[in-house]
Amino acid sequence: MAKKDEMINKNVGSSDFQITLFTDRIKKLTEHLKLNKKDENTRRGLMKLVGKRKRLLSYVKRKSNDNYESLIKSLGLRR
Repeated sequence: MAKKDEMINKNVGSSDFQITLFTDRIKKLTEHLKLNKKDENTRRGLMKLVGKRKRLLSYVKRKSNDNYESLIKSLGLRR
């Protein structure tokens, strides 16, 4: 997560940083749900996070397609 540390020093409120944080939280919640299959409240929170990340990704794509492509590659999304 060297890129994450670099981003902290630059701008914590940036869309790229927010997407990185959401992705980390989504991964943790997904692991939690693998163990706790009946946890509907966590599942709802996960779906909300996925929606937020999706909206931010579409915003970044509209603003800068190059930035979007590099972000997708660095996070390992859209395989």
